Amino acid sequence: MKSLLFFVVFLMISAAQAAEITGAWALKTSEGDNGTLIINEAYLVMSKYDLAGKKFEYTEGGTYTVSNKTLTYVCEFNSADSTQVGLKSTWQGAVSGNLLTLSGDRGVFHFERIDNAGHPMAGTWHITGRAQDGKGDLIRIHQKGTRKTLKILSATRFQWVAIDPGVKGFYGTGGGTYTAKDGKYVEKIEFFSRDNSRVGAALDFGWKLENGRWDHSGKSSKGDPIHEVWEKVGTPAR
Repeated sequence: MKSLLFFVVFLMISAAQAAEITGAWALKTSEGDNGTLIINEAYLVMSKYDLAGKKFEYTEGGTYTVSNKTLTYVCEFNSADSTQVGLKSTWQGAVSGNLLTLSGDRGVFHFERIDNAGHPMAGTWHITGRAQDGKGDLIRIHQKGTRKTLKILSATRFQWVAIDPGVKGFYGTGGGTYTAKDGKYVEKIEFFSRDNSRVGAALDFGWKLENGRWDHSGKSSKGDPIHEVWEKVGTPAR
């Protein structure tokens, strides 16, 4: 499978346009596959999947910086080609209204905006606390090594990834659409690398966002009780 690194190339003409680019974007292929890209202030993640066929194809993502109208992307995970992990890639592109055009050594690609980042949940999150078996007191998670679980959100789309950039490891992902309001957070799964039978399921959780901490409780896709706290990953320098 050809890598989809072209998903992460942008030309930011001005600070105002940079703000317009954050959010979620869609690429539809002639084969009927779904391509989605989420970009926020800290991270980029892109995936390719067949929604109707419930088939996950590919995902990759990582951090980025912008300087002199050039975006430099550093890959942290790639489900199709682990040799890409740690490599830098620079690209240029252009935005016009709700369309994003990317040009690079793989050709020219056009994306259509799904949403912007106009939601307090938009960002990249990492888990920092968990209650044992989903019950009792929350216990702080002490990060060891480079393995991590992230959730990357726009205003309407989410994706989680379990990765270890230090050993170029990719352990799973899932994503789709979400809503968060009135104390309830609901995910609708559109792709799941580990179990495609979960595609189409809607998962309801208790939701509270306070002092930058996301309190997340309910049942996992397996039906197990969970109670977790997530915090946002920092913003890279520009």
